Amino acid sequence: MKDLQFEKELLALQSNMLNFAFSLTLNREDAEDLLQETTLKVLDNQDKFKDNVNFKGWVLTVMKNIFINNYRKVVRSQTIFDRTEDSHLLNLPQNSGFETPDGAYSVAEISNSINSFADEYRIPFSMHIQGYKYEEIAREMNLPIGTVKSRIFLARKRLQEQLKDYR
Repeated sequence: MKDLQFEKELLALQSNMLNFAFSLTLNREDAEDLLQETTLKVLDNQDKFKDNVNFKGWVLTVMKNIFINNYRKVVRSQTIFDRTEDSHLLNLPQNSGFETPDGAYSVAEISNSINSFADEYRIPFSMHIQGYKYEEIAREMNLPIGTVKSRIFLARKRLQEQLKDYR
């Protein structure tokens, strides 16, 4: 393909390229940047285009590859390498409450508080913290769902009250 013909076909594809870029980036500004970058890359690599290849397909493949490479670059730049020797600390949430030894509740203290509740509160609350849904607890205990929700709410408030000194 001659230089002038190549450039005319590339210009004719600009709206298709912009639409495709927008579908990749979901942002008008980023799509325009991707369009510009692709146009320059295609012009710089005009000699690599083979006449028997679908021109539009070739150009959009170049665009997709640029988008993927840019995405990978962003992901790499946002990756944090932590050389901490205490690797068991890496997965600890930042607001875990373990900043100081005084901020930590022992499992035994929490369990003792929950076990001090009357069965009507302890059982639904324990089931709830084990992952049962309100409907399942209501069915299992043969109670209305509103009663189950109320008892879990009251048990949670009581637990907070019992453990307030640990805050």
